[in-house]
Amino acid sequence: MQGKPVHSFFKRLFDIAVSFTALLFLSPILLLVYALLKLESREAPAIYISKRVGSNYKIFDLYKFRSMVPDADAKIKDLDHLNMYKSDKEDAKTDNNSDEASLESSSTSSKTLLFHDNEMIEEAEYLRRKMIQNGTAFKKFSSDPRITKVGGFIRNTSIDELPQLFNVLKGDMSLVGNRPLPLYEAERLTTDKGSKRFLASAGLTGHWQVTKRGKADMTEQERIDLDVEYAEKESLWFDLKIILKTFPALFQKENV
Repeated sequence: MQGKPVHSFFKRLFDIAVSFTALLFLSPILLLVYALLKLESREAPAIYISKRVGSNYKIFDLYKFRSMVPDADAKIKDLDHLNMYKSDKEDAKTDNNSDEASLESSSTSSKTLLFHDNEMIEEAEYLRRKMIQNGTAFKKFSSDPRITKVGGFIRNTSIDELPQLFNVLKGDMSLVGNRPLPLYEAERLTTDKGSKRFLASAGLTGHWQVTKRGKADMTEQERIDLDVEYAEKESLWFDLKIILKTFPALFQKENV
């Protein structure tokens, strides 16, 4: 019972030391990127602030360098066909067996019954119905047309994420954990399995990033499974292994 508080204490000390040191040494790069973004679009802010849901459903302001056009959020509904997690509704209706088999195989460890639409159904069946009716919980777009020229470079090198070191220093998130989600994504992860990911720290880098970064064939269920796996295994040793894997992952081409 005492392991978790001890782990959290040392993890927080590590986060403060590393984020402060990193901000100090990376300040010239931060200032340069800020200037380039302002030159590219003088009217738009260089820092993008987004409401995110982190550990234990805590909502906070996440900082990123703006890598998209100023009205990017307003255009998100027009890009659903580019969503790398999208499960086409027509295919889902005509190929129910394969979708159901996939969902059931990923949920074999949990046969939780849920009360939905006046009936008791298994969690796998609930997920299948929600996928068909509402689409996927996560949204990540392939060849996103909203990305600017400077934005494309800083996204592929993960420089756009560097302002989140301020979030780490503030205690909103950790260096390693499950990525904090936008509100519209978090509100869809309400099943027992999906909600387990929120038991872990919110992180700048994490298990699925070093495992599947840049791979457009990653499914929504794979990402949920990796997030849940991290929540179950979270430790200083596991965090260290993820950090060591993060550096080569930064240079994997990501066009999604």
